[in-house]
Amino acid sequence: MKHRAFIIFFSIVFSVYGAVNYYIFLTGWHAIPHRSYTSAVYIAVYLFLSLSFIAGRFLERKLLNWFSSLLVWIGSIWLGAMVYFLLFSVFFDIIRAVNYFFPFYSTEPRLRYSELKFFLFICVLSAVFVIVFLGFINARIPGIKKLGIKIPKSSGIKNLKIAVASDIHLGTLVSRLMLEKIVKLINSLEADIVLLPGDVVDEDIGPVINQNLGETLRKIKSKYGVYAITGNHEYIGGAEPACKYLEEHGIKMLRDSYVMIENEIYIVGREDRSIKQFSGKLRKPLEEIMDGIDKSKPIILMDHQPVKLIEAEKNGVDFQLSGHTHHGQLWPFNFITKKVYELSWGYKTRGNTQYYVSCGVGTWGPPIRTGNKPEIITIDLLFGS
Repeated sequence: MKHRAFIIFFSIVFSVYGAVNYYIFLTGWHAIPHRSYTSAVYIAVYLFLSLSFIAGRFLERKLLNWFSSLLVWIGSIWLGAMVYFLLFSVFFDIIRAVNYFFPFYSTEPRLRYSELKFFLFICVLSAVFVIVFLGFINARIPGIKKLGIKIPKSSGIKNLKIAVASDIHLGTLVSRLMLEKIVKLINSLEADIVLLPGDVVDEDIGPVINQNLGETLRKIKSKYGVYAITGNHEYIGGAEPACKYLEEHGIKMLRDSYVMIENEIYIVGREDRSIKQFSGKLRKPLEEIMDGIDKSKPIILMDHQPVKLIEAEKNGVDFQLSGHTHHGQLWPFNFITKKVYELSWGYKTRGNTQYYVSCGVGTWGPPIRTGNKPEIITIDLLFGS
């Protein structure tokens, strides 16, 4: 079952990836001048860029070194560029279709049309370069978002300051330099507790171990500790070794379990929904996890994917934290995540339950953000009427 899920998942991913790249390739192929050297260079460069990510990820698992990391970096940046090349390709095909049925531009003489196509090719290259460059810079500068939440339950702790860093995606792309920046920002908040709602590790734990990123995680400071849950990426890369590594470096993993802070506040953590797809196991129902919890006390839930928010409401959760969506990460995918999820990013209430879905602080795939700014959330949680 596990191997079958992997095969189906990656077959779909590779098929879509191949089809998109072929479409972009043909669009560019029809735009460039076809001299012997330009055609050869175009083919060689395109093949290198489009295959770098796959080759790099494969090599990471077999022989992790500077070359595999370089390929992952090049391929990941290409993933971001590919999105915008696709959008431009579709745009120009729509223009061509409109021109076919309602002619507004004559393709004669052919020389002028060829020159126009090449000029537009250069313009698109330049535009995508600028978009990717600015998106890369944006992704490396996380911001602090402040949130005030009031829970009308009495507690011996009158207020709790929480620092939340979702979707860090530690690995080749989110490496030591970026992690040190994240840890420094978290520590600057002087939080009582730090919560990491999933996708702490990108996929394969190898690059994390190779860079000794666990020692940087140990530097996170808080009064009550650092707690995390699994996300889908822990399961893609192997949840057990990832969780073991995080536990060994000061991160307390809540896997369908809960802890109590000062005998006053419950922190509940769920396994990610991907557990069934990648391991064949089932995560516990929320009501089973919360069996024995005193619901007169404040309950904070971490559930990586913001799906079926009503479950938290039905089970008396006061505040749920999620991530996963990245709010699309790259524009215009934010429009898709807003349609897919009841809450793609931000704050929401349902009955007596409050929710916050973070767009995350790291990146998945392209080390680029064009749809939003990476965030660490500081939450002032107040208790009592």
